[in-house]
Amino acid sequence: MLYRQLGTSGIETSAVALGTWVLGGGSGWGEEVDDDTSVETIHAALDLGINFIDTAPIYGFGRSEQVIGRALKGRRDKVILATKCGLWWEDERGSSFMELEGKGIRRSLSPDTIRIEVENSLRRLGTDYIDLYQTHWQAVEPEKTPIAETMECLLGLKKEGKIRAIGISNVSLDELKEYAAYGEIASNQPRYSMLCRDIEKEILPWCIEHQIATLAYSPLEQGLLTGKMGLNRQF
Repeated sequence: MLYRQLGTSGIETSAVALGTWVLGGGSGWGEEVDDDTSVETIHAALDLGINFIDTAPIYGFGRSEQVIGRALKGRRDKVILATKCGLWWEDERGSSFMELEGKGIRRSLSPDTIRIEVENSLRRLGTDYIDLYQTHWQAVEPEKTPIAETMECLLGLKKEGKIRAIGISNVSLDELKEYAAYGEIASNQPRYSMLCRDIEKEILPWCIEHQIATLAYSPLEQGLLTGKMGLNRQF
């Protein structure tokens, strides 16, 4: 297995990450996902040298994180865990985003919801720290939290030892630059594949220049494999 540094964070990850959207189950994945099979999949990935697991609270409304926590009992120190914040369904805070499994999903990157999200993720994952904490989707009007406020919260969590590094996802170039202006960004997670190459115009070159790792999601466009596999490409 090839391993690479995650930006300038000092964290070393396998070049291939195990994406765990499918572990959360739901109607979008057809037949019901079996948690025991999911645990076996995680163990097989670890045995093959993959040490990087990417998840998010929205994957099965916490189910994916819970399954990962179960699989990593006794093996947490061998794994780089990445999860996310920014998609909120607990109440009416945030800006309306979509309907999923009968729940209204909202975008929120305000410090109050981030603080709740990180504690929920820590509990579900069965750990006291998250290696890479990423903003999943960016805040929009009418509740568009300034990036400065979001970063202040994330940097506070890092100082407290609850997260080790900060990542972002689904950002524009301007948003990427603004995040980086307020503190160290270890990674950017965009959609990137042979069929979706927009980031090659501006975002990817900027990340290369500023030593920000690129974690591609849907690199196979779900055509060869079900789910999401991440590729940590550090130029």
